[in-house]
Amino acid sequence: MKMRDIGKNGPIVSAIGLGCMGMSHAYGNYDDTPSFNTLEEAVEQGINFFDTAEVYGPYINEELVGRALRPVRNQVIIATKFGFNITK
Repeated sequence: MKMRDIGKNGPIVSAIGLGCMGMSHAYGNYDDTPSFNTLEEAVEQGINFFDTAEVYGPYINEELVGRALRPVRNQVIIATKFGFNITK
């Protein structure tokens, strides 16, 4: 996997990141098992950059990604987005 520096002193991330929205949002029912398998395989393939958001679920996606990547948390970068008005 090709890697990229983010900024002068920033982290080194994989050139390909994994967007995780579809693991809990937008495509109907979801199941943790295939999502965990996908995240595990992504790490094995050298991906270390994962994208999530509080609005995916809401909150479910961040929790799922956090649980799945807990064993390798010190090896990955998790980006999230917040500030959505999800009470409406």
